[in-house]
Amino acid sequence: MSDDQKVFMPSQPLEPGDRYGILSGFEPGTRTLEAGFRISPPFKPLADDIVFDKDVPVTLRDGVTIHVDVFRPAGTERVPVIVAWSPYGKGQGTSASVMGIFGMVGLDNGIVSGLEKFEGPDPAYWCAHGYAICNPDIRGVADSEGDSVLWDRQEGEDCHDLIEWLGVQDWCSGKVAMSGTSYLAVSQWFTAAEQPPHLAAINPWEGVSDVYRDLVMRGGMPDTGFARQLRDNSFFGNNRKEDIIAEAERHPLMNTLWENKIPRFEKITVPAYVVASYSNTLHTAGTFRAWRRMASQDKWLRIHNSQEWPDYYDEANREDLRRFFDRFLKGEDNGWEQTPRVRYSLLDLEGGDQVNIPADRFPPADVTPTKYYLDGRSRTLGTTAPTDEAMAGYTVGSNPDTVSFVTRFDQETVLVGYPKAHLWVEAKGSDDMDLFLLVQKLDAYGTPLQQFTVPNQGALVQDVTERGASILRYKGSDGRLRVSMRHLDDALSTVDVPAHSFDRVEKLSPGEVVDVEIDLLPIGLGFHPGEQLRLVISGRSLLGTMMPAIREYTPANSGQHTVHTGGDRSSYLLLPVKTA
Repeated sequence: MSDDQKVFMPSQPLEPGDRYGILSGFEPGTRTLEAGFRISPPFKPLADDIVFDKDVPVTLRDGVTIHVDVFRPAGTERVPVIVAWSPYGKGQGTSASVMGIFGMVGLDNGIVSGLEKFEGPDPAYWCAHGYAICNPDIRGVADSEGDSVLWDRQEGEDCHDLIEWLGVQDWCSGKVAMSGTSYLAVSQWFTAAEQPPHLAAINPWEGVSDVYRDLVMRGGMPDTGFARQLRDNSFFGNNRKEDIIAEAERHPLMNTLWENKIPRFEKITVPAYVVASYSNTLHTAGTFRAWRRMASQDKWLRIHNSQEWPDYYDEANREDLRRFFDRFLKGEDNGWEQTPRVRYSLLDLEGGDQVNIPADRFPPADVTPTKYYLDGRSRTLGTTAPTDEAMAGYTVGSNPDTVSFVTRFDQETVLVGYPKAHLWVEAKGSDDMDLFLLVQKLDAYGTPLQQFTVPNQGALVQDVTERGASILRYKGSDGRLRVSMRHLDDALSTVDVPAHSFDRVEKLSPGEVVDVEIDLLPIGLGFHPGEQLRLVISGRSLLGTMMPAIREYTPANSGQHTVHTGGDRSSYLLLPVKTA
């Protein structure tokens, strides 16, 4: 059983510091925050009276008691409630760390009340529109009992129990939803799979959906920089917390521990409004995977062109979400069903982005997967396979330590969907290869094009995104694979998106040439006549870390990496070309 494979370590108490907010202390009781109340000067004052129930105890099925804060409209009308489930302290909205994150990405703290959880819905807005907000300190966090776990079915069961408790409170209409980004999105997939009867809708706004494949072992590589940050800088409490780093070291292959950290998508049937982007190297693959696999008949996908925090707190997007919740939590006949099932964006990287393009599916029906073959002699990509075999490559640690292939488009070209690479590769002087891929857009003169995903584009963000913080600056669609982990999972793989089983290690023999399939992040990218696309292959990360100030992964590479092209070993890049 996976519980036997879990590793725990002592938690640190939640104490005053950069992650401690004004409401972080344990102070049970009910008070009214009157219209005009302002928790501190940077934040927005309340427009309406809010009843604030602080540190309310809720007992879970195994007897563990957690504590929740509830913000609800004043008055006697029963209202639906939205849950923001995460290990981030329920008073963290006013903490120095959250205020600093807003500042770094260029958001004004005055757009929120400070009552919200980090990455969660703002009670000031939602209570004014007839909703309550529930901010829990989950199992093991702050004064809640038990040991903390990280993204698994235990969280789904716990949140199921909270939802069922909320649904029968005398102020609640019986309808409960969930909303939020990142961790608050991931928890929704686990919870919805438990099918709590009072759960009426979910709103996952970018998040991983497979801890092994998205967080600790993407591509089969033990790249745990962000997992370490998550472990060390969250889950403050009085008991123990799960040690995801120790688990990754002890269990480098897929097993029941990691399977328990994949939501049961086939059991997710509630209405869902899913928000994704192409540019979040932590969340993109997981959000699209969950969207594809969840069983909900009523599901909508919106793919934006920025970063989740500015997108989530954008006024127009919040109003759009309210229409969805009004339909499924309040039963309003507001025409929400006429909303296109998919609204996607097309990045231009030169100021001409398009957003909210309607479609019935993703990729859109008028997309044709098209093979662009690598030519090792000319270093080009072409739609005709070279007849002659050729090789191209690099020596690990040398300069250059990449090999790339370029194509120029002579007419307007739009790519929207799932790219993937099918490569024939060989390691000389080693029995394995860590491969990193990047699909870049180049202008007509060969200059790589990039785009910041956040409002702040100043010197600080320039610095932190130069060799990392890839969620803040989009440089293209990336993928990675450790070649010994190349075995495909036939049940999970699709024509568009290969998925690897990660349950075995298949080392390379001297002189052995193997074919590998590597999934790249979904793409929505337009090319004007004369602009170019470059496929880069390397033995090192081409984007650096996902977040600022986290440990960079050092690949386990040596020797020479060779890519075979043409003839019987026709390596290609499959691109989703829009034909209409």
